[in-house]
Amino acid sequence: MRAVVLRELGDPANLRVEEWPTPVPGPGEVVVRVRAAAINHRDIWIRRGQYAGIRLPAILGSDATGEVVTAGDDAGAGWIGREVVIDPSFGWGPDPHAQGPAFHLLGMPTEGTYAEFVKVPAANIYEKPAHLTVEEAAALPLATVTAYRAVVTRAALQRGETAVITGIGGGVALAALTIAVSLGSTVYVTSGTDPKIALAKRHGAVDGVTYHASTWPRTLLDIIGRRPDVIIDGAGGDTLAHALDLVRPGGRIVTYGATCGPVPNVEVRRIFWKQIDVRGSTMGTAEDFGRMVELYRSGLRPVVDSVVPLDEAAIAHARVESGEHFGKIVLRV
Repeated sequence: MRAVVLRELGDPANLRVEEWPTPVPGPGEVVVRVRAAAINHRDIWIRRGQYAGIRLPAILGSDATGEVVTAGDDAGAGWIGREVVIDPSFGWGPDPHAQGPAFHLLGMPTEGTYAEFVKVPAANIYEKPAHLTVEEAAALPLATVTAYRAVVTRAALQRGETAVITGIGGGVALAALTIAVSLGSTVYVTSGTDPKIALAKRHGAVDGVTYHASTWPRTLLDIIGRRPDVIIDGAGGDTLAHALDLVRPGGRIVTYGATCGPVPNVEVRRIFWKQIDVRGSTMGTAEDFGRMVELYRSGLRPVVDSVVPLDEAAIAHARVESGEHFGKIVLRV
């Protein structure tokens, strides 16, 4: 099969198409012919050498959709020929509150989805929502289950509550917006550019502010007219520090990432005096994934920025690194 193989860390140009052995399913496993695969920041971090336990050569990619072509013993022959999306999380463990030590993701060290075929346990495949294109379905898995767990499982966002989602434009933040709006929440956003805020409003946000000025929390508070009930943040750094001031007393902050680094000069008093719940979140359980897929069967769609051929994985990585994208970047296989 053809696959995008990473043999050396560094530039996007190190992602090269090669011939690679086609996987063969073992007991309880299926092989999926990949029709589309999506890019995640995790792939970028691995390629740069900014991820733990890197093993090369590697086929990156956690997200994919396609059809099952072969199945091993005990995998269920009824899956053959069906269009599926893949849950890329393995080994969560018995505690639904937090992943265990065996937790890992598809796409390094396990061979990932930047390829014509991928092998996964049959327990990790779900029927593709019929209304989604293959590119939209490929955009679902990792970002959307991360958003679902942050918004629904951890924040427990309720109809009528006000939420702020930071860093709109990335896959997780946009999925969080889609899910929060579907729940009947009033959503405001932050972004690096006004055009991204305008696009977010087309996807259900009421309004938003750019975060370049340190006064953005006050500006956003003036727009909302009240302190938000929930803040969903993947930036960390100063953004999370500002969120402690912005959220209402008794509110909830869910953090799922730290693209802006550690949080500086946190005054713990702001947490305990305001009775704030600060909750960590990452990826999700099989139950989170199944509930997310069912929610999207109701007609929701992920936001796709662009679709490029598998051969142009390097170009796709460069676009993610530029920060200019709005939604998921998908490889057509």
